[in-house]
Amino acid sequence: MVLDLLLIGLAITLDPLPLMAFVLVVASAKGVWKGLVFILSWLACLVAVIAIVLAFTGGQPPPPRSPPSTAVLALKLLIGLSLILYGERRRRRRTAGAAPAPSPAQGKESSSSRLTARMDRGTPWAAAGLAVLLQPWGMVAAGATTVVEADTSHFTTWLALCGFCLLATATLLAVELYVLFSPTAAKARLLRLRAWMAGHQDQALVSLCLVLGFWLVGKSIYQLTG
Repeated sequence: MVLDLLLIGLAITLDPLPLMAFVLVVASAKGVWKGLVFILSWLACLVAVIAIVLAFTGGQPPPPRSPPSTAVLALKLLIGLSLILYGERRRRRRTAGAAPAPSPAQGKESSSSRLTARMDRGTPWAAAGLAVLLQPWGMVAAGATTVVEADTSHFTTWLALCGFCLLATATLLAVELYVLFSPTAAKARLLRLRAWMAGHQDQALVSLCLVLGFWLVGKSIYQLTG
């Protein structure tokens, strides 16, 4: 369970789409406060999913080979296949669209400026809603199927669950702290980082989805047939 949560949490924290949006949030007016609300909403989603799963299992994993255990493994297998299909679809779409020339740097900068201006007018509640919308729910669902295995009678299980939440939020926390302690330099550098990520987001998403998807599929098949 711990290794699965580690891989899933790492995939969530490296997902470029939420991070790109978060950069715009913290670069806007009152960005530190909006960023904090974004992070709290993000964490609340993860905690809520874990709490729902633990309430369903009673904090005890289902017995091996039981119908609930088999159903969870089948669901994890389905999630893994979905991630593989999604990653392969994005890879093919990126390959098919590789011919057009990239847009000029000025266009990227002006686009970021417009989005930042829009974030300036946004409220903390909007930042909270954005965190919910941008949560990679497919990966979170994979985490939920892993939490089913959690035995809450052991203290190490709680450490693993807390570690999963922190790892899945690590990049957001790092950006928030960077802006908090070095606001002027951080905003300029983060916006440049966002412009770079905009040109590489497909590669990152494809890699994350395929690696995590194949891991979930392989482990699920092994446990179902072993």
